[in-house]
Amino acid sequence: MRLTPPRRLGAIALAATVIVAACGSGTGTTAPDGGQASDGTGGSIFVSGSSTVEPISAGVAELFKAENPGFDYTVEGPGTGDGFQKFCAGETDISDASRPIRAEGEADVCTRNGVQYVELKVAIDGISVLTSPANTAVSCLSFADLYALLGPESVGFDSWADGQEIATALGSTTTLPDAPLVITGPGEESGTFDSFVEIVMADAAEARGQDATTRPDYTASANDNAIVEGITTADTSLGWVGFAFYEENVDTVKALQISEEPGGTCVEPTAETIASNEYPISRDLFIYVNKARAAENPAVAAYVDFYLAEGTIDTVLETVPYVPLTPEALEATRAAWEAR
Repeated sequence: MRLTPPRRLGAIALAATVIVAACGSGTGTTAPDGGQASDGTGGSIFVSGSSTVEPISAGVAELFKAENPGFDYTVEGPGTGDGFQKFCAGETDISDASRPIRAEGEADVCTRNGVQYVELKVAIDGISVLTSPANTAVSCLSFADLYALLGPESVGFDSWADGQEIATALGSTTTLPDAPLVITGPGEESGTFDSFVEIVMADAAEARGQDATTRPDYTASANDNAIVEGITTADTSLGWVGFAFYEENVDTVKALQISEEPGGTCVEPTAETIASNEYPISRDLFIYVNKARAAENPAVAAYVDFYLAEGTIDTVLETVPYVPLTPEALEATRAAWEAR
């Protein structure tokens, strides 16, 4: 089984131990709030997809297994796009995703292959733009600045100052430093890449007649921890990862404040600013469940029931620093699952 990264694993395992101790010796699985969530389920499930959502799904699986020793699971995180490829080929039960499924190349493939699914929102994440703590020349960047440094017109820029002309043309008043620009970020298979492009790059690219994408000449990785490590290797680095991976490495990297518009309010990524939508680079996190697998395999349905039971996600998010849904949003997710 592939579980959560080691720094999260111990805390989730401890939480599972506490929950088991509190539940007593009943035959059913008890959700973290004390409610009944399953009936001692065995069997196995296979979850693949987003490396961002992976820690949530793995954490839920750990808690579920603590009450159901016969339950087994595989949770892996090759990336949202790779996960949908497997899911729509019928190879997985559940697909973790840090963006909605695409109509072309994903949803249409599922349709052709007879894979019907239900989309379930499970949490909120913010994409953190990071640099080295040694980079004191930069504290806030606008979307215009990010496009100028990371967009498709910036191929070959090896200094922050190289992006100045594009940034200024887009209305930025930021003075970009004359310092080496060393970029590490997610690759195209990642939902974090897709979300970043859609939220940050798309409008500026359209205004300048460019494709909405990033420059291709940077160090790309599907491993968020490797991205963070790459950002630590240079004093004037630049990169982006999900908020949780920034939170885990807050002592070694620096999160830049972000403003959507040039001259706008600079906002730091925190759980509070992400939940309130003040932070401009926020996104919803999902799981997609194969309806037929949920009907055929009791373990799949029981796992998802437990996932959405009162207190489960909140318990996992105590050790995995994403932002929980509002009660109203969680109820909408439960309603979508019940209506499948």
